[in-house]
Order: sequence, then structure tokens, then C-alpha cells
Amino acid sequence: VQLQASGGGLVQAGGSLRLSCAASGRTFSSNSMGWFRQAPAKEREFVAVISPSGGTTNYASSVKGRFTISRDNAKNTVYLQMNNLKPEDTAVYYCAAKSDYSFGYSPRNYPYWGQGTEVTVSS
Repeated sequence: VQLQASGGGLVQAGGSLRLSCAASGRTFSSNSMGWFRQAPAKEREFVAVISPSGGTTNYASSVKGRFTISRDNAKNTVYLQMNNLKPEDTAVYYCAAKSDYSFGYSPRNYPYWGQGTEVTVSS
């Protein structure tokens, strides 16, 4: 699976962005997908995960209620809608694919990664 993330940018606090992650590979619809982020001088952290069908999702407590993960298997694309952004959301955001349908909350659980897209939230 090859992943290409896009949609990052500079936004003011309280604003919104939608990230996209386009996947290639015929097993996309069989894999759980996740979003992670990494702020400067910090470790990569879990943001959200979605099941292969899109019917089940889970979020980090820091983004719950503000971010929404979704997917369109016909387009081989997973999305992260980010609302009410805060300066502490500033990071490089990565999409990642698992090799199966199970959920994972550690970067070590994901063998496939996109290149990252930068999100900067100004106060």
C-alpha cells in the first residue's frame, strides 16, 4: 500500500482543515487506517483510526469531538476533518495503513506510511 497525504496548511485558531490520504493497492478496503501527528521535538502520536468498512472509529482524547475520520473505499481515500483547531494541534500529520482490519494505537502497529502533511495553527 502506498499513501499520499495532502490538505495541510496554515489556519487560525478556531478554523478548520480537511486532510486527505490517497492510497494505492488493492487491499485498501481490507485495512484499518489511521492518522498520527508529530509536533517538533515530540514523539509521533495517535490521532484517529477507522475500520475497513468505516463503521467503527476511535480518537485520541485530545481531538475527540473536534476531528472526524472517514473513508471512501471507492476512491481509496481516507479523510481527517479537523474543526475548532488549536495551536497545540500544530504538527506534521501522517496517514498510515495497517496490514489487517484490527485497530492499532501505536506507530509500530502500522507498516505503511504516507509522507506527512504539515498543519500550522496560529493563535
